[in-house]
Amino acid sequence: MNTFAMKNWEESVVSGTEGAPRVAYAHATLAYSGLIEGESVLDYLLYYAGEGYDGGDTTSPGLERIEGSVDGRKGSFVIKHDTGFDTQGIRSAFTVVEGSGTGELAGITGSGTTTGALGEPTMSYTLDYSL
Repeated sequence: MNTFAMKNWEESVVSGTEGAPRVAYAHATLAYSGLIEGESVLDYLLYYAGEGYDGGDTTSPGLERIEGSVDGRKGSFVIKHDTGFDTQGIRSAFTVVEGSGTGELAGITGSGTTTGALGEPTMSYTLDYSL
């Protein structure tokens, strides 16, 4: 099974107040297991809808640098997330940033998804890649 766990999450409000639409910046570290083995640093710009929001998706962009291995090949690469979250959970579609691979992961391309429930210790991911 392909999973990741949140090791650290630091969030600060950039603009807006409780009950009104607001924007926040988040910095996180994650630990991966499965196809990807390693750790990452993730930065998000989050949008929280205000009162009267109907519960539809919100989309927050993020960049994540993963260092470790993919299928035993060591190196690092960056992925760009488009993440949606609501009371049901978190969903992300991501793509590997072209030219970001290093070491044995130089030239990596691909895309994937993440899914999980708010408050759970681990979330799942998929990664379809080529080298």
